[in-house]
Amino acid sequence: MSPLVKIRSERDQMSAVERRIADFILENAQLLRDYSSQQLANALGISQSSVVKFTQKLGFKGYPDLKYSVGEAIARADNGDVPAVAQTGGGEEEGAGALWRRKSEAEEATRLINPPQTLHAIAAAIEQAGRAGKVFIIGLGEDDIYARNFALRLSLLGILTVHNFDTARMTANVSAAGAGDVLIVFSEHGNHPALCKIARYFRERRGQVITVTRHTANPLRTLADMALLVSAHDERPYIQPLLYQSALQHLLDNVFVHLCEEHDDRHAQLLANLDRIQLMLEP
Repeated sequence: MSPLVKIRSERDQMSAVERRIADFILENAQLLRDYSSQQLANALGISQSSVVKFTQKLGFKGYPDLKYSVGEAIARADNGDVPAVAQTGGGEEEGAGALWRRKSEAEEATRLINPPQTLHAIAAAIEQAGRAGKVFIIGLGEDDIYARNFALRLSLLGILTVHNFDTARMTANVSAAGAGDVLIVFSEHGNHPALCKIARYFRERRGQVITVTRHTANPLRTLADMALLVSAHDERPYIQPLLYQSALQHLLDNVFVHLCEEHDDRHAQLLANLDRIQLMLEP
């Protein structure tokens, strides 16, 4: 794994000092070879031991090992072997090619923190709920855009979904939940009190809770039986939401593909429903 991808994927879990080190490395990766651990510490106004601990926490033997790995990653990027390192400057290339690159990096970081076995287990839970029960889906605000879209996709596969963006109505709906049912909760930051209450109530009904949040420690995630995690960070407030949305959609697409490819009858149901919709839309 590229050290830059690893740093980016773990950033949301870091302390404030660790995030400062991570951001400096990500933004100045091509200059890192010219910095000793003491110079890096001086530039950030922190202790040298903080830099050393940071590198060791990432699994490197020490700062020289990290610096060498970053140098290798940059060399591979220059040769076209991996995506180039994100820059923070301006210009036409930054506004176009760099955005694609940052999205690709966010998707890669998100892929690394959601291993195949996790996606398989989540798809299996949804499939089982679709056979013998229901899949409840909720998201508030912008999170509902992805909740609504995912609910539609599951419906096209013939999976009974109960989607709502109203917490009071979802609370009432959850009263009909039982063992084997699944609740999928979309919440970027995972700290909405009402969603946490719904998740607790659903667990009391012996259903499984799947959360979709950022890769951070948050109240909602602690209530999850399984979790889909998104790693997407950028210091620019107009870029960070774009990275989150792109990585989240890519993650949901992977779960959907699992459901389609592992169950032939679901795939057949999808094609049949698409044909019906097309006939309905035709004049």
